[in-house]
Amino acid sequence: MPEYLLLGVFLILSFCSSTQGLLCHCDVCTNANKSCETDGVCFTSITKSSAGAIRYGYRCFQKHELLPADQPVQCMGSEAKASEFVIQCCREKDFCNLYLRPTLVPPTPKPTVPSTSLGGQFTALELIAIISIPICSLCIIITIIVCMRQRRATARHAYGPYTEDPVETENLVCNGQTLTDLIDDFAHSGSGSGLPLLVQRTIARQIQLHEIIGKGRYGEVWRGRWRGENVAVKIFHTREERSWFREAEVYQTVMLRHENILGFIAADNKDNGTWTQLWLVTDYHENGSLFDYLNRTICDISGMVKLALSAASGLAHLHMEIVGTQGKPAIAHRDLKSKNMLVKKNGTCCIADLGLAVKHDSSTDYVDIAPNNRVGTKRYMAPEVLDNSINKDHFECFKRADIYSFGLVLWEIARRTSVGGIYEEYQLPYFDLVPSDPSPEEMKKVVCVERCRPDIPNRWQSNEALRVVSKLMKECWYQNGAARLTALRIKKTLASMVTMEDIKI
Repeated sequence: MPEYLLLGVFLILSFCSSTQGLLCHCDVCTNANKSCETDGVCFTSITKSSAGAIRYGYRCFQKHELLPADQPVQCMGSEAKASEFVIQCCREKDFCNLYLRPTLVPPTPKPTVPSTSLGGQFTALELIAIISIPICSLCIIITIIVCMRQRRATARHAYGPYTEDPVETENLVCNGQTLTDLIDDFAHSGSGSGLPLLVQRTIARQIQLHEIIGKGRYGEVWRGRWRGENVAVKIFHTREERSWFREAEVYQTVMLRHENILGFIAADNKDNGTWTQLWLVTDYHENGSLFDYLNRTICDISGMVKLALSAASGLAHLHMEIVGTQGKPAIAHRDLKSKNMLVKKNGTCCIADLGLAVKHDSSTDYVDIAPNNRVGTKRYMAPEVLDNSINKDHFECFKRADIYSFGLVLWEIARRTSVGGIYEEYQLPYFDLVPSDPSPEEMKKVVCVERCRPDIPNRWQSNEALRVVSKLMKECWYQNGAARLTALRIKKTLASMVTMEDIKI
C-alpha cells in the first residue's frame, strides 16, 4: 500500500510540474520528490554484486547521452552479463521507470569438456594461446615501429631531423628582425626560392599556436604568433605527408613569390617520439578565404574588379614560365576554387593550397604530377577532368582546366556584386543542379552530358562591368578546353576595366 501512495504522489507532482521535460524516479537524487528531469529516457536497472546482493537503480539518461538515438546502446544490456546486470528504458510518461521490472537471467552452467592435459597443468589450446599471443603481439609492435620510422625518415629526408636543442640555430634569426625583413633579405640574395631550411626551422620552433581557424581533409589550420606577428600554420595529418612535402616543394619553387600567391614562410617536421607533426607556415590573412568573405560581404563594382583582377594576376604568374638561370617553371594549380583563395586586408586575393600543383619542365616537356592520392574538388572540375579525357602528358590541358575553375570563381564574385542595391545571395556553382556534396557521376551528367553552366542573371547585362565579367566567365568554361581564354588574357581584360569611370582601385 505505501508503494501505491508513493506512486500517486509522484504522478500528482508530475502533473503539477511546469517543466516540459520527462520526469523520472531517481533513487540517488536529493530533491524532495526523488526525481530527475530529462529530454531523453528514464531507466530502471537491476544489478547483482559479486557477493550476491541484488540492487535496483532508478535514474534518467539525457538525450545527448543516447547513441544511437533510435536504439541507444545505453538501454541494451549485454547478453553475456544478463545474469549480473539488466537495464530497461522508457519514455512514454513521467515516472514510467517505476513500472519497469527488469529481471536477471539465471546463469547457464558451463559444460565440462574433457581435455588432454599436458604436463598436468595446461591443455593443448591453452599452451598454443600462451605461446602465440606474445609472438603476435611482438610482431604487431615491430610492424608499428617500422612504419613510424619510415614516415619519420621520409620527413627527415626532406627537411632534416628535428631536434629540441635550439642552440645550433638560435643565431640564424637576429633579434628584432621581422618576417618581412627576413624574406626581403633572402629574396634579394639571388636564390629566389624562399628562406633557407635552417632559418625555416628556427622560425617554426619559435611559433606559439593560439586558435584553430580552419579544418580540411588534409588537417588543421591554426593562427600562430612569431615575435608578435600573426602567421598561419597548416598542420597536416600524418597520412597526408605527400601533400605536405609537395606543397612545401612547390612553394619553394624559384621565382614563385608574388603578391597574389600566398606568402610561404617555413616548413618543418616536428617529431614528438610518437608521430611526426608536419607544419607549413604561411602569411596570415584575417579575412579568411574568398568563400568566407563572399558569404558575409557584399561587393561594389570596384571591389569585384579588385578581387577578380588580383586572383587572375596570381593565376597568370603561376601559369607563366620564366626562362633564365633563376627561372620559374610553369605551374598549374589543379584545385582552384574560392576556398583556396584568401582575401587580404586591402581587398585583393592570393592563391593558396598548392598541394596538387603540377610543374612543367619545358626543356624536356616533362609534366611533374604530384605523387599523392588526392584529387581536385568535383564541383569545380573541368569537363575533360570529369570524363577522364584530359591528356595528362600535355601540360596546357592542366592550365585550361584551371581556367574553367577560375570562370566559376568569377561567377561567385559577380553574384555578390551590388548594383543599385541589387545582388544575389551567395551560392556555390551548380547549387541548383547538384547536391551539396555531389558525386563525380552527378557532376559528369550535369557538366559533360547536359553541358549545363551556372545561370547568369539578366541584371548583369545592365551594367558594363558585370557584362564584361559575364562574357569572361563564359569564355572560361567552354566545353572545348582549347577555346578557353588564357590567364594572361583574363588579367589584361580585367585590368582594362580599371579605366572605366565608376571603377577605382
